[in-house]
Amino acid sequence: MPVRKVAMLTAGGIAPCLSSAVGGLIERYTEVAPEVEIIGYLDGYAGLLTGNSITVTPEGRAGAHLLHSFGGSPLGNSRVKLTNVADCVKRGLVQEGQDPLQVAAEQLTRDGVDVLHTIGGDDTNTTAADLAAYLHENGYELQVVGLPKTIDNDVVPIRQTLGAWTAAEQGAIYAENIIGEHTSNPRMLIVHEVMGRHCGWLTAETARRYHEKNASREFVPALGASKERWDVHAVYVPELHIDIKAEGERLRAVMDELGCVNIFLSEGAGVEDVVTEMEAAGEEIPRDPFGHVMLDKVNPGAWFAKQFAAAIGAEKTMVQKSGYFSRSAAANDEDLALIKRCTDFAVDAALRGESGVVGEDEEQGDELRAIEFPRIRGAKPFDPQVDWFQALLGELGQS
Repeated sequence: MPVRKVAMLTAGGIAPCLSSAVGGLIERYTEVAPEVEIIGYLDGYAGLLTGNSITVTPEGRAGAHLLHSFGGSPLGNSRVKLTNVADCVKRGLVQEGQDPLQVAAEQLTRDGVDVLHTIGGDDTNTTAADLAAYLHENGYELQVVGLPKTIDNDVVPIRQTLGAWTAAEQGAIYAENIIGEHTSNPRMLIVHEVMGRHCGWLTAETARRYHEKNASREFVPALGASKERWDVHAVYVPELHIDIKAEGERLRAVMDELGCVNIFLSEGAGVEDVVTEMEAAGEEIPRDPFGHVMLDKVNPGAWFAKQFAAAIGAEKTMVQKSGYFSRSAAANDEDLALIKRCTDFAVDAALRGESGVVGEDEEQGDELRAIEFPRIRGAKPFDPQVDWFQALLGELGQS
């Protein structure tokens, strides 16, 4: 069946790849199938449910290459789960008694869409999987081809998600200025809280990049500017238990020697301890439409900072979060190359009649392919035993 019209949407949190991926899809269709009409649903699945879209005009096609230099998304995002009927009704996206999956399918049919490109993380693409399954089961002739966006790099079975390299690089840049705050007070504790609900990859990679960059700088120890004071002293990820007592003793020695301690903490590290304490106090745990604990509400960084401040005798504590800074950046060269490979493949796959999420399939020799939707899931754990991370912890003196 020939492809006459395609639609795109970006959804979930933003990442340093969305604008580039939108531009890349437009460029590839213009290159290999210029007759195909392209529309974009605004604000993710919210725009699909309400029929709010824009048409990519000739002027838009001509300027698509400029999107590679932008962060954010030109189409806008939202967090909408099509199987969470109550939330869709509450937000006015569907009427009481309507099935959001059916509403989405009928909107796509009315718009004459042959291919829907979803650009998002695990929630976006599991929602796309729900939609693809509904379309198939109910006789709608439409393909869904997703692209994997998430700075957490935690989508199974995809080796590298779009935007994650850039987010780590930007987090390291952010840390350079934040760690400068160690000079603002004696016995200073700085907690750099990095995004990563279930997966510690972003925290680990951000710390690795910062540590390597710090090692390459020239310092003036005779004037107090030493490599050790500017370095990262601990990295905590969800995949490793945090022994606050043991680490408190280790970092107390660091504080006594250097007068500062710099911690890189994944926002999901030890979050169960925080939730347990809140529940014991009778506090309600805020959750998003996907059922995830709203980490910005429970604030694990502040909780851990409080525990460590007491253990190491900090005089002043600062918690800084790099997430919004790093995720809103434009893609770097590493990501731009990966985005181009994936967007080109996504268009070619769509024209071949394939559906799935485009990525390097770890379970099939890292082959770039349209991975079957039922195999896509989130919360892929980071392996803390990988050589580079163990080497990092060894250099920091952290067991």
